[in-house]
Amino acid sequence: MNKVGQAFEPLLRPALHVYWRWARGMTLGVRGLVIDSDKRIFLVTHTYVSGWQLPGGGVEPGETVAEALARELLEEGNIEIREPPILHGIFFNSRVSQRDHVVLFVVRSFRQERAPAPNREIAVHGFFSLDALPENTTKATRARIAEVTSGAPLSERW
Repeated sequence: MNKVGQAFEPLLRPALHVYWRWARGMTLGVRGLVIDSDKRIFLVTHTYVSGWQLPGGGVEPGETVAEALARELLEEGNIEIREPPILHGIFFNSRVSQRDHVVLFVVRSFRQERAPAPNREIAVHGFFSLDALPENTTKATRARIAEVTSGAPLSERW
């Protein structure tokens, strides 16, 4: 995360959630746990929040969760889904608000013709082996990876 993003994160997040509270009764997001043929996981860091995370974002009005996932993976990772992703779970994300839910899909069949260039939203990205995840990978991201790759108990909370 850049210094400007870090400085504004404590102010921006609550402001956006006040807006979302009135504009949307509930927020719904999608994330993709993208696993390549070498069993590496694709992670991103956003410019406006700290830590390495699974790519994803909000479901827009009129979009299905599958459409949102495909859009977000293309935007954040230049990743094109080739076969239907597998639904892993739906999680309550109380860290964000008391109305936020995240749908997580596992993506194993995809194409990434070229790595995306950093932009205003994604600062850094990459594929990481399970034994070499970045130190500041978020707790929720690590928990979801463990659920999928090593059979850790499934949680209902992000």
